[in-house]
Amino acid sequence: MAPLSRLADLALPPRCPGCGEIVHADHRFCAACWASLRFLGPPWCATCQAPFDHDRGEGAQCGECLADPPPHDGVRAAVAYGDVARGVALKLKYGGRTAAAITMAQAMARLMPGDAGLLVPVPLHRWRIWGRGYNQAALIAAALSRQTGVPADPFLLRRVKATPVLRGLGARRRAKAVAGAFALARNARATLKGRAVVLVDDVHTSGATARACARVLRRGGAARVTVLCWARVLEGDGTD
Repeated sequence: MAPLSRLADLALPPRCPGCGEIVHADHRFCAACWASLRFLGPPWCATCQAPFDHDRGEGAQCGECLADPPPHDGVRAAVAYGDVARGVALKLKYGGRTAAAITMAQAMARLMPGDAGLLVPVPLHRWRIWGRGYNQAALIAAALSRQTGVPADPFLLRRVKATPVLRGLGARRRAKAVAGAFALARNARATLKGRAVVLVDDVHTSGATARACARVLRRGGAARVTVLCWARVLEGDGTD
C-alpha cells in the first residue's frame, strides 16, 4: 500500500486550510496563513475568557462580566476571528469541506478544560441540516472526541425553533430570537447530572446562542458549561 499512498500524495498533496497552497502535512497552515492567525489564551477574563492585553492578576474580570455575568463558565476560542479564520469556517459551514472540522479541532484541543466530561455541539434546526447536509459543530465535536477521548453527544441538545440570522441585530433582539429555541432530548438529565459540559461551536460572535444553550444545559443538571470554539469575534471586529 505504501507505493499507492505515495502516488496519492503526489496526485492530491496536502494543502493549507487557509489559502490552498501545498504544505508538508494535512491540516497544516502555510507560513503566511499561520502568521496571520492570532491564537488566544491567557491572560484572559476569569469569567468569560475574553483575552486581556496584559495580565491583570488572578481573578480579574472584564467590564461586561462585572455588569452582567454569563450563564456559562467561559468561552475558549482557538483563534481570533480574522480573514484566515473566517475562510476556514466558511469552507466547513458552506463549502462542504468537512475535513476543516479536523483542522479546527486540532487547534481547539489545547484549550479543552481538564474536567471535561461531555462534548455537546450547538445544534442546528432540522431545516438547516436538511439544506446543508450536516451540522458543522457536530463534526468539530466528533473530531475533538477522537482526539481527546472526551465523549460527544450530538443529540442531547436540540434546536426546536428555527431562528433568523442574528447578523445585524442588537443584543436584545438577538436574545429574543433565541429564547425558547433550545431544549434537551428525552432522558438528557440523567446524562447531564453533575457533569462538566463543553459546548462546541465553530464561531462565537455575540454570545446569544451560547448563553441560551448554556441556560438549558445548566437547568438540565450540568455542573459546568464551558464554550469551546474555533474562532471568536473580539470587541471592535464589527462582524458576526
